[in-house]
Amino acid sequence: MVNNNNANLTKKGEVDEKSLPKNNSTSIKEEEMDFKELYEQSLNQFQYGDIATGKVVQIKDDRIMVDVGWKTEGFIPIDEIKDARGNINISVGDEIDVFIDRRDSEGNLVLSRDKASKVKIWDEIKNACENDTLVEGVVVEKVKGGLSVDIGIIAFLPGSQVDVRPVKDLDKFVGQTLDFKVLKYDRKRNNVVLSRRAIVASEREAEKQDILKNIKEGNVVEGIIKNITDYGVFVDLGGIDGLLHVTDISWGRIVKPSEMFQKGDKITTKVLSFDAEKERVSLGLKQLTENPWEKIMETYPVGSVVKGKVVNLTDYGVFVELKSGVEGLVHISEMYWTREIKHPSKVLSIGEEIDVMVLEVNPQNKRISLSLKQTTPNPWEKLKEKYPVGTVIKGIVRNITNFGVFVGVEEKIDGLIHVSDISWKHRVNHPSEYFKKGQEVEAVVLNIDVENEKFSLGIKQIEKNPWDELSEKYAPGSVVTGKITNFTDFGIFMEIEEGIEGLVHISEISQKRVKTSSELYSIGDTVSAVVKSIDPKSKKIRLSIKELEAPAPTPASNQYINNTENIGSNLSHALADVKINTKQKDE
Repeated sequence: MVNNNNANLTKKGEVDEKSLPKNNSTSIKEEEMDFKELYEQSLNQFQYGDIATGKVVQIKDDRIMVDVGWKTEGFIPIDEIKDARGNINISVGDEIDVFIDRRDSEGNLVLSRDKASKVKIWDEIKNACENDTLVEGVVVEKVKGGLSVDIGIIAFLPGSQVDVRPVKDLDKFVGQTLDFKVLKYDRKRNNVVLSRRAIVASEREAEKQDILKNIKEGNVVEGIIKNITDYGVFVDLGGIDGLLHVTDISWGRIVKPSEMFQKGDKITTKVLSFDAEKERVSLGLKQLTENPWEKIMETYPVGSVVKGKVVNLTDYGVFVELKSGVEGLVHISEMYWTREIKHPSKVLSIGEEIDVMVLEVNPQNKRISLSLKQTTPNPWEKLKEKYPVGTVIKGIVRNITNFGVFVGVEEKIDGLIHVSDISWKHRVNHPSEYFKKGQEVEAVVLNIDVENEKFSLGIKQIEKNPWDELSEKYAPGSVVTGKITNFTDFGIFMEIEEGIEGLVHISEISQKRVKTSSELYSIGDTVSAVVKSIDPKSKKIRLSIKELEAPAPTPASNQYINNTENIGSNLSHALADVKINTKQKDE
């Protein structure tokens, strides 16, 4: 042992040579040996604040004794050793790192395992920050602005540093053990800021290069759905994104991709095209299955009746799914034979199964025309058989328009009496002048157009056409008498018999010049006129009043009369002169 009276140690282990004895060589050797031993011991001593490796020598109820190489053992409070459940996970003989903390009031050496861990952690943090190395940590919880991470101490991971792209759901990272980079630290404030962004970017770049080397057109690849838009789905293939366009999702109708997929879903697709220079990948999902349109003509021959499911209702018709990826259109005109509908949704609903007939198949444009009504008998064919042309029928006025009257003949089938087929004689301005809804009428079947579903009726045809006799009755040149019924800018209409009118053009009213017809006549006046022409087909009679008037003198005839009068006057004067001259000669 070193005699403290003979040798003094400094805090750094240095020896004061002046204190060594000089009169005895033996004692000098002994002193030198004691000094060597003491010096070596001094090297094993630690200062407060140091970290040492010690051996567990005893475990008591309140403390653990640890030998760190000092003359006396130090102790660690038992609470520092217990885990969250209160268990002690070390045993006697285990070596542990401890922090040389202090001596208590009784002179016992107090050690700390927690402080040792923190000191080591801060050293690791410093080293990681300065040397750009990684630290491992567990994401503890989501906090304002990012995540809380346990790396031995609680550090902060900003949301912007979680990934190379913004992450909406940070909760999914809680509980994960990940590697991080230390952006900055402040030991005094116990503050550490981490980043994962650079690590992810590096990983993705490596994955990307690997993908670029191996990806080929026709490859079947697996990826994660990263984003969903109305025009398609973006798939993360591992460092590079591919676009699954909406037209390549299914052989059938896709309204919105969001109805089929969710972000984060795994998906297997086929590479349709790859542009290495622009790093663009086009993907297809439907291409993994057989194209149902390749044998569509064989599957759905024209004229066949098949079952389908209503998948969409529009103003112009109904889309019916015949099988997955194959839809056909029932145009609104092909829904019902006689039933009028404003919108297909009034009679059908999505998901409803119906029978339809295949009318047309166009594989190139992927279109199938279907019919609902043609799966049932055509009532118009029965109508034509039941009511041949010329048949007189009775019906109820169901609707009145400016162009005619609709008459109900059969259930849900109306016939049209056009305004021109109401009367032979009378000019019909509007059918409402003659008919009312609910009125029973009698009409003749004029035509039944099965193809266009038109049923034409006439009322005037019940009677004989009076115009067939008028051409004989009123031959050109004959004189007729009638009443004035209407004035127009171009002439006078006069009724020559009930319902039969003729036109006196303004040029045929008078021998005199006439500006307006009302200058000479009034409504209701009875006048006579000459028939100039009659056209039974167009129901037009041309009349003339002026032809019954005496012809007016023309300018030429007036001059002739005046000249004649002048000649007579001159002749009398000449004869008088002759008589005077003769008398004078005789005298």
